[in-house]
Amino acid sequence: MKRLTLLLFLIVQTTFGNDVYWSKTGHRVVGEVAEHYLSRKARKEIAKLLNGQSLAAVSNFGDEIKADNKYRKFSPWHYVNYPADKKYGDVPPSEHGDLVMGINECITIVKDENSSKEDRAFYLKFLVHLIGDLHQPMHVGRLEDKGGNDLQVQWFGNGSNLHRVWDLNMIKDYGMSYTELAEKLPVINKEQVEELQKGDVYDWVEESQDLANSLYESVEVGEKLGYRYSYEWWNTVETQLQKGGIRLAVVLNRIFA
Repeated sequence: MKRLTLLLFLIVQTTFGNDVYWSKTGHRVVGEVAEHYLSRKARKEIAKLLNGQSLAAVSNFGDEIKADNKYRKFSPWHYVNYPADKKYGDVPPSEHGDLVMGINECITIVKDENSSKEDRAFYLKFLVHLIGDLHQPMHVGRLEDKGGNDLQVQWFGNGSNLHRVWDLNMIKDYGMSYTELAEKLPVINKEQVEELQKGDVYDWVEESQDLANSLYESVEVGEKLGYRYSYEWWNTVETQLQKGGIRLAVVLNRIFA
């Protein structure tokens, strides 16, 4: 039994290990940023549903439940893959769901005051996580390589892949906590915030796919990546974290308007 438990643990670690650092650090940054842009009413209602927990504190919920088989049906909600020359909706959606469908389902349930508090809290925490996933561009990558997971590269001489570079390597090696990263993000004015808040999930998924396409072009299979790649793309990491937080706030403000 102990050997079986250890084996299952290793399988879980291997399966979900690629998401560790964008999840734990990046997602918390998204939650932390969002707190600064919440309306008074949204802040009040969220505090009730989450029993006072912050958005950063619950931001990894979507990954934390992956180890429980009863939540396996939610696994496809973390990503959406479709051809680079298509837009979302141009091809039939997955029968198992996807990132866009997951976000919309969460919004519907959180907004429904007839839903139980337990359900609304569950889907609110999931929504916080999924808006973060939406802004990690490789979660809107290509189907044929599983969002860059099969595109092998090296990171400072160690084996990696394009998805892992964006999920883990760059943020981990930058070496900051989520609060430090949130404080370091560029200062933007009211007009810039309003510009980032425009649109909806359908607009934002196309934006992430456009960025993912640029990331595919930024590397070659087997390429050795390191300081130069991080230097060239770190501002994009910060931009995506900031966008994720600002847009999470506007989604929540609309729900609790």
